[in-house]
Amino acid sequence: MNGLSLIRMEWQKLRRSKILGILVAAAIVLWVPSVLNAHLNFQMQAEGISPENNFFIQGFMGLAWFLFPASIVVSTVLLTQIERGNQGILKMLTLPLDIRKLCLAKFIVLLSLAGIQVLISAGVYFISGAIASQTQDYDLLLGPVPVLRMAGVIWLTAVPMAAFFWMLAVCVKTPVFSMGIGLASIVPSVLMINTKVWFLYPMCYPFYAVTMEYGRLAENMSGGQIALVPWIPVAVLFNGTCLIIACLCFGKAERR
Repeated sequence: MNGLSLIRMEWQKLRRSKILGILVAAAIVLWVPSVLNAHLNFQMQAEGISPENNFFIQGFMGLAWFLFPASIVVSTVLLTQIERGNQGILKMLTLPLDIRKLCLAKFIVLLSLAGIQVLISAGVYFISGAIASQTQDYDLLLGPVPVLRMAGVIWLTAVPMAAFFWMLAVCVKTPVFSMGIGLASIVPSVLMINTKVWFLYPMCYPFYAVTMEYGRLAENMSGGQIALVPWIPVAVLFNGTCLIIACLCFGKAERR
């Protein structure tokens, strides 16, 4: 069974799951406070950022810091539980397939779900921005290009983080523990982005990228380009290590 067939099979398993519903609900929850507090966007003179840019960046900062990583954590646990429920992993092991390919196929599905979430969040941004613009009698909406670019940056920088969460879900058999460790690892991101070694902590990558964009948009705040070295080599090494460990551990207990 080739990789594309495995990925297609994994998507079929998700048809009866609640993952997509959770992602939609999370995106709506993200932007509700932005609409309710839209008037605060006109009180950012000290930062030197326009109301429309502040509405945009504050929402995506909330997404990148906690909601997006937390959704990936929940998705990893649900993906593993689909296999462990009703001994599904044992049935898969009886098929003529490479268990490592199955593990990677599930990780690709996880990245796809993450991509769907940022796209849903971008879509809800436009709806929320339109509502907030009406309530404030001011156009708070940006064009699609900067919004989709920011969504793409958040997704791309989240790949090593997703690999870590996937490794946790595979290696830690108890869902409560794997979810707890994953959620706990998100919190230090606020501290890590203010250090010189932020690149050693992949869970802060999306939040760091959005924060740098905030600094670029706000005239009175510092921002700039992210140094690709040593960031990219560290990210690639971290991502590869987590996936190798996940592939080695996936289905190991059931194969005994």
